[in-house]
Amino acid sequence: MLKGFKDFLMRGNVIDLAVAVVMGTAFVAIVTAFSDGIITPLLAAFGGTSQLGLGFQLVADKPATYVAVGPIITAAINFVIIAALLYFVLVLPYSRTKKLWGTAEDPVTDTELLTEIRDLLAARSAGGKHEM
Repeated sequence: MLKGFKDFLMRGNVIDLAVAVVMGTAFVAIVTAFSDGIITPLLAAFGGTSQLGLGFQLVADKPATYVAVGPIITAAINFVIIAALLYFVLVLPYSRTKKLWGTAEDPVTDTELLTEIRDLLAARSAGGKHEM
């Protein structure tokens, strides 16, 4: 049971996934700081004199009915920035490197390997009968 778990952890896909999660978390922190420091104040400037920021009130004199549009716009901008960063920093260089170095040939299956061995043995034994 422990050997199976170790094999699972040592697979390349699990390691790649762990690296991707850590990189994604780092990008989220950077983008969140950027949006909190720059985008949110810019959106608040478009919100006019309202203390609640960019949005609108559904029922007058009831603050609980305020629909805040600013955080939705900020989240959408965060998503686009994170997606662009991940694409240009991870996906695009990986694709170019893979294309540059080429991909390895598909590994030979057990059946194909056994077929080749059988054919070689058959050719050898047929050649051996003629030598006698």
